[in-house]
Amino acid sequence: MKYTEIKSCYIGPEISPEHFITEHFFLYLAKGTIEGYDGISKYSLKPGEYCIARKNHLARYHKQKQDNEFEKVVVIFDTLFLKAFAEKHKIKAQKSEAEAAFVQLKKTNLVPNFILSLMPYYNEGGEIDETFSSIKREELLLILLKENPELTNILFDFAPPEKIDLEAYMNRNYKFNISMERFAYLTGRSISAFKRDFAAIFSDTPSRWLIQRRLKEGYFLLEKKGRKPSDIYLDLGFEDLSHFSFAFKKKYGISPSDILKLNLNK
Repeated sequence: MKYTEIKSCYIGPEISPEHFITEHFFLYLAKGTIEGYDGISKYSLKPGEYCIARKNHLARYHKQKQDNEFEKVVVIFDTLFLKAFAEKHKIKAQKSEAEAAFVQLKKTNLVPNFILSLMPYYNEGGEIDETFSSIKREELLLILLKENPELTNILFDFAPPEKIDLEAYMNRNYKFNISMERFAYLTGRSISAFKRDFAAIFSDTPSRWLIQRRLKEGYFLLEKKGRKPSDIYLDLGFEDLSHFSFAFKKKYGISPSDILKLNLNK
């Protein structure tokens, strides 16, 4: 089955592009590849594969074009939509024990056929007409739940994150560039409780600890792995290369690029 006519599109409300996933969404990849990371595991998505990205999780993903093209279909299952769906279909869920940010789904003919069924609903701007978006979202969700019943406890768990082990969580997720408020929420704390617990565990402020922890990892990647500064600063949680270089030199008294030069001269 060919997908040459599929255009990249989003169905549902806009979601934040940051590392924090604010709403569940379905991702179908038509062309290209996607590499994902959630602080625990790495994931790979190839053409014809699809997954659910879970809300209230941290994730980073890199895309790679195929023949200079990258095409995907993203369907957002926001909380408002899911609550209405649960009420309509009398769905009751239990607390989900799954931790992964990405849930790879069972492959069937139903999902690819659904993707192809979207074609008549594209408007002239290459988007799905809003008149049909809710209907198509409901149709997709019915398909996914039929083929993947375990999604019920994932998608319809509307409870906020519970209080968890702060030390383990931060040591696993320090590379994600999100606000302190996000970290507090994801660890089941108010911002004041988060800062208080953080100081008791790490004897430092969250912002200062994050910078130092990222720089330590950066030094390891440069000195031991021979990585280039331009290849690692984003994955370490820095917004730009100049910020990484400035903070690195301030801590170690040498620039990241000079670390590479020293390695080459050994």
